This record gives sequence, C-alpha cells and structure tokens, in this order.
Amino acid sequence: MKRIALLFSGQGAQYVGMGRELHDQNAPARAIFEEADRILDLPLRQTCFHGPEADLTQTAWCQPGIFVHSLAALAAVRAVRPDLRFQAAAGLSLGEFTALTAAGWMTFETGLRLVRRRGQLMQDACEKTAGAMASILGLDLDRLQAVCAEAGVDVANLNCPGQIVISGEKEAITKAVALAKARGAKRALPLTVAGAYHSRLMKSAAEQLAVDMASLRFRPGETPVISNVTAQPHALSHIQRRLVEQVTSPVRWEESMRALLSQGFQAFLELGPGEVLAGLMRRIAPAANVVSVSRPSDLAKLSVFSDGSA
Repeated sequence: MKRIALLFSGQGAQYVGMGRELHDQNAPARAIFEEADRILDLPLRQTCFHGPEADLTQTAWCQPGIFVHSLAALAAVRAVRPDLRFQAAAGLSLGEFTALTAAGWMTFETGLRLVRRRGQLMQDACEKTAGAMASILGLDLDRLQAVCAEAGVDVANLNCPGQIVISGEKEAITKAVALAKARGAKRALPLTVAGAYHSRLMKSAAEQLAVDMASLRFRPGETPVISNVTAQPHALSHIQRRLVEQVTSPVRWEESMRALLSQGFQAFLELGPGEVLAGLMRRIAPAANVVSVSRPSDLAKLSVFSDGSA
C-alpha cells in the first residue's frame, strides 16, 4: 500500500468562482463554507463565488478563501472516499496553515481566524511598502543568492528544479532581474503580486502575528505536517515560532517534497484551487502520482486510489 500525502494550495491560485460548484453540489463542502461565513461574520462565499476579482486578489480575502475552499474539497473527498487514509500533509505558504488544520493540529475555527488575521497583516505590510517579486528560471541557487545579496532582495520560494522566486523592494527587484539575466538565467519574470511576500518587507506582519499567536495552543496532530521553514515535520513545541518565521523566510517547497519522497510517499492529493502543486511535482518527481481536487468533477479522479493506496 502506497503512502498518501495531502498538499494544499497557496496564495496566487485563487480565481473568481472558486469553490462554488463544490458548495452547490456537495453537502459536506457546503457546510464548511457556511461555517466559515458564520465564524468570520463576513460574506466569504460571496467574494469567492462572485468576486469582484479586485477583492479576491487582496491578501485579506484570498487567504481565508483558499483555506476554506481547500478544506471544503477535503470534506468532499472524505464524504465519497471515507476509506482513504493520509499519512502526511504539506502546504505552500498559506497552505501550511490549511495542512495543520486538516491534520488536526488546530481547530477549523482557530485556523480560519489565524489565516484571516495573517492575510490582514500581510495586506497591511504590502500597503506600507513598495514590494515586488520575480520568478527566476535556470539559475542555480548559489549564483542567485549572490545576485540577491548584491541587489538587496531575498529568496522567497524554492519551488522546483530551475524555478526560484525572489522578493523585495520594486527597484531592487528590477535590479536583481537584470543581474540574473546577465549571469545566465534563462528567464527572469516579474510577478503580478500585491507585495514582497516571504521577504524582509513582511517583518511588521511577522512581528504582529507573533503577538496575536502568543495565546494560541496547538495540539498533537493526527498526521505529520512539513514545515515550509525547515522542510521537516513540525514539532508541537515549535509550531508557533515556525509559522511566524514563515512570513519572512523562504518557502522550501522542493526540499519539502523531496523529504516526503524520501519517506516513501509516491501518491499525493492536491486540494484547493488550481493544479499548481501538481505542476511543481512534475518537475520535482515526474513519476509521482498527484491527483488535484478543486471541483466535484475532480472526485472521479479518486478512483486511482484503491484500498487507501494509489
């Protein structure tokens, strides 16, 4: 029996209409969305299903929206395949909070309120700074780190072989893009984002998140969750610190996936909008089996999992 790991989408995967079909066609998924609206006392469903897109792209809205859509997808999976068992979980940036909630390290309400607050703090940090991000293709990490040091920017995401995202002030990112191209990058593409995520420009968000999380108490989860900061399973005593560090630290996604692969995981279930994580896995481990569930029609893909395996 192959081991199955859950993967949860990060910010950037959102789109207007996300989760609407699940909500309308699957009762357990609908219950997740209804509970989220009740907890937050906000029209989250309205924003996810109908936009406007300008609202949904704001960090304060898209983070809880993706969180809820992802857990609604998981609820739908569990309803149609209660036999499936998952032995680990991981999530890209925001998705790490979803993974911790799915794996039982915190309650749905705690996770939702925390993600909403994180989104607000990051939105505030974006508005206070002139940040930008860029995707660098085909330049090794050592040379890119030298570029970052020279330009005064940070490595933000180590996504997959040949793809690294950098983050920092707009002018500094422009300089870093030019340097990266001059030093052999195949492509260097500015990203359309609200700010400089996973960089020093998010320091104010991290500091306030630490204050807001001080009274939270996590609990031992049902399955291990990989930390974006360490690319290793979370320890209960360190979760709070790691989630604060994550706001300004690089997301070590490729390394996280390789850690799961080294533990014998070859089957993965991606939950939430889009298929970004499946695409990254194709670059990391082409032989791995990734099933992405975002809509009710995707539930048919679960047939590749038999007797809890793939």
